[in-house]
Amino acid sequence: MPSWVELERRCLDCRQCALADTRTNVVFGKGPKSARVMFIGEGPGENEDLQGEPFVGRGGQLLDEMLSLIGLSREKNFYITNIVKCRPPQNRDPLNTEQDACIGYLWEQMELLKPKIVVCLGRIAALRLIKPNYRITKEHGQWQEKDGVFYTAIYHPAFLLRDPTKKPDTFADLRAIRAKIRQVCPEVYD
Repeated sequence: MPSWVELERRCLDCRQCALADTRTNVVFGKGPKSARVMFIGEGPGENEDLQGEPFVGRGGQLLDEMLSLIGLSREKNFYITNIVKCRPPQNRDPLNTEQDACIGYLWEQMELLKPKIVVCLGRIAALRLIKPNYRITKEHGQWQEKDGVFYTAIYHPAFLLRDPTKKPDTFADLRAIRAKIRQVCPEVYD
């Protein structure tokens, strides 16, 4: 198994798909390497590409505010990354070929991190990580267990900026995430 340093170096040097030609920065991930909770989005946006960190734009700020309400902080107790590590042009959804080229890095991140809880941020991540016919409007906040890891999905924070009427659903989902953390890995809150 590679080290975090080796994995990040390989990711930073990656040229496996056309997204490498248009990126400013590879956006690897952020958070403690001992975190038991992992948040996974679809891909970096413009701000993330410029800064080289996941979820730092308006959507990321909203996400940080929401997660702080349930005692979570990327500096302290969760890790955050994306399926693809380079920004798709015009923030379009990452193509399946781009996801396929990049997904190995995510699997290695998960192998190193060994999360107990994975929260997919939005439909694209849920389709890839939970099940291929995932319907976020009907299934957000529901849990699935795979190999001892609990998976759920919430609306993507960028979507919540466009449709604030979904925020109450998301706050209910966040309360369920807090309850699941307390049940499965209470040390997150120590």
